[in-house]
Amino acid sequence: MELVALLSTGKGSWGQVAGLMQKGEWEKVIIVGAEFAKDFYVKDVPFDFVEFDTNKPLIALKKDFEKKLKGKFDGLEVAVSIASGNGKEHMALQSALLSLPVGIRFTALTKDGVVML
Repeated sequence: MELVALLSTGKGSWGQVAGLMQKGEWEKVIIVGAEFAKDFYVKDVPFDFVEFDTNKPLIALKKDFEKKLKGKFDGLEVAVSIASGNGKEHMALQSALLSLPVGIRFTALTKDGVVML
């Protein structure tokens, strides 16, 4: 399964994303983040970075995500982490993924490991 992780604001959320990347068995990892997230790095875990503008309104952000994510997925379903970011970003990303269309399964790193919710 492919992982799509939103990398934005939120105390400790970057560690959650890094842990998911390292502990999960992903066919591909796509990090969706603002310009300040370009320097995000996880040793020995390759990923594609999709940049977005946090100042865009909801509908424009959703359309931007759709455009930038179209054609990036091989499967019919992706694992999604929204531990980072805010409600507008969460809504835009989820809506864009469902419009592509791909199914989404929320995922998180817990004390028991990577879980699908």
